Amino acid sequence: MKIKKGKDVIVFHIMAYMLVGVFALACMIPFYLIIVGSVTKENIIITGGYQFFVTAKEFSLEAYRMALKDPESILRAYGVTIFVTVAGTILSIFLTTMTGYVLARPDFPWRNGLSFFFFFTTLFNGGLVPWYLLCTKYLNFSNRIYSLIIPGLFSVWNMIIAKSFMKGIPFEMTEAAKIDGAGDFLIFYKVIMPMAKPLVATLTLFIALAYWNDWYNCMLFMSTSENWNLQYTLQNILNSTTALKRVAAQTGMQVGQLPSEGLKLAMTVIATGPIVLLYPFLQKYFVKGLTIGAVKG
Repeated sequence: MKIKKGKDVIVFHIMAYMLVGVFALACMIPFYLIIVGSVTKENIIITGGYQFFVTAKEFSLEAYRMALKDPESILRAYGVTIFVTVAGTILSIFLTTMTGYVLARPDFPWRNGLSFFFFFTTLFNGGLVPWYLLCTKYLNFSNRIYSLIIPGLFSVWNMIIAKSFMKGIPFEMTEAAKIDGAGDFLIFYKVIMPMAKPLVATLTLFIALAYWNDWYNCMLFMSTSENWNLQYTLQNILNSTTALKRVAAQTGMQVGQLPSEGLKLAMTVIATGPIVLLYPFLQKYFVKGLTIGAVKG
């Protein structure tokens, strides 16, 4: 039997949808301004600031022409970033979920001691200089593609989220699988992982974003442009443009109207566009995975 909704419920739903719609529109405005600003002439941005609409006279693709002046380097940087993001995310998900599962099992006697050691690393570390010397002198990270993957391979914060989520999975399912003769790896792959889809989706978004936006490790370990990722490549383009404008202003040289402001916005669109497309596929898992991981201790 279908229950009819009262007028107060209908009014509440309408108001709730309107409120959420207004909030979503407000969240979209900054992205819209970035896109519009990236196709606006430099002098318009400097004199009038960012605008909601751009006319035909104000329209310009000069920022994108400068950002994509060397398309081969951009495509190469995209390839490096995509490879690092995919490989790093897969390996990191495997290590993080495995560690969280082991530390969440009540039959593992050393779980509390190991959890303390993991947590201890969030409070203290050896510092940048010892870490850099270890990576370059002993681990041979210089100009190696794995130097962009290994430093972000494991996050204690993500492990804590995984451990909290795994505690919500009944341990009786693991015991039942053991009785049926399944080993630990088979239990993890066949029993635990299918139930941890919200966790995997949440961690995938966190880890993929971290790898995609990383430029710091590339700056430390990569000295040749062939191994630069997308973020560091775009940063160097922007730094070169800013330096050229500064030299021109100091010496009185005429280098034209370099679109430094529009270039920043164009690079934002180039760098964030692909990763933004990943979110809709993970949205239905994201809130559930994050909530479960954050509420449980």
